[in-house]
Amino acid sequence: MPRPRWDERLAAAEAERRRGDAQRRRRVVERAQGPRVVVDGRPLLQFCGNDYLGLAASAEAVRALCEAATRHGLGSGGSALVSGHHALHAAFEREAAEWLGYERALFFPSGYQANLAVLQGLLQAGDLCVQDKWNHACLIDGARLAGAVLRRYPHADVEGARRQLQSLPAAAALLATDGVFSMDGDLAPLPRLAALAAEAQALLLVDEAHGIGVLGPEGRGAAAAAGLAAGEVPLLVVPLGKAFGAQGALVLGSAALVEHLVQSARPYLFSTAALPALAAALTANLRALRAATEDRARLLERVAQFREGARRLGLPLHDSPGPIQPLKLGDNARALALAAALERRGYWVAAIRPPSVPEGTARLRITLSALHSAADVDGLLDALAASLPEVDGAAA
Repeated sequence: MPRPRWDERLAAAEAERRRGDAQRRRRVVERAQGPRVVVDGRPLLQFCGNDYLGLAASAEAVRALCEAATRHGLGSGGSALVSGHHALHAAFEREAAEWLGYERALFFPSGYQANLAVLQGLLQAGDLCVQDKWNHACLIDGARLAGAVLRRYPHADVEGARRQLQSLPAAAALLATDGVFSMDGDLAPLPRLAALAAEAQALLLVDEAHGIGVLGPEGRGAAAAAGLAAGEVPLLVVPLGKAFGAQGALVLGSAALVEHLVQSARPYLFSTAALPALAAALTANLRALRAATEDRARLLERVAQFREGARRLGLPLHDSPGPIQPLKLGDNARALALAAALERRGYWVAAIRPPSVPEGTARLRITLSALHSAADVDGLLDALAASLPEVDGAAA
């Protein structure tokens, strides 16, 4: 029997994506920072980025990046355990650990890599990893990479998590959840999950990608906003591509846990360390983020303004207290049509489709920033009010 042909497989996969309106295309962004961007040559007002506090264009961070690159060069030159662990990396890790109340922090080039490293480094075959069904893909992939038994519970269902933890009572167990869920913007029931993890003797991991900078005292995230400290959340993953305005991730935990990851996490061992200059920029943004009380308040004002306007329009929003405001539309074609109608009116809001979200839940993932003005938000609401009848009328 002949082997399958790769060209036929690729063509069939593309045809299937096109039939289901699931084909994606990369947009070329010429000016990226702030709400006003240039996309494929056209100026647009953006409502689909994750730069929640506007720190991606921080003058202090850009200055720190340039000064460090001028002094130390561009790359790190090697993996962290060979020659790549720079003094700027070490200083950033120390300052972040002190800020978030953990013994140690470990700096990774990306959030995806950090979660792969943590789960691969800690879990073994036969261990149990229990996760919320709406967790980010990197948490799911990390458990699979480790070869652990992966059990998923219905979204935010603490009793479901309990049942899954009880399914293998003799196995070492890790319970993992997003703090703020990336596609719906709602909060995990962190106090109840922390209590469950302690009761079940499971290690609790919280991913703070969309909580850090936005929630809690000094923007310390969803766990801090829930009143939880390091003893209750022994493993914290902090991706740095959202409110931090840059790239990378921190993993925070006890000195013993972090040292174990240094010694055993393959994505850390076998990857070139991040740019030292990036660590300098992130240190500047860490300090700015801690002090960004007014920016956080302004962001929440924009969230409240949008939610009130959406309520008046009868838009079906999810229960999200932060900058992620999903507008669920159901099928892929409707989401694409509404995104296109908004773009014709000068607004960029990306259509999110499976596999990023479950089948039948395609949406516009509207995100707000402290840099958006009240007039920006009103303009988006007006554009939605004009575009929805146009889209639904065309589909009728």
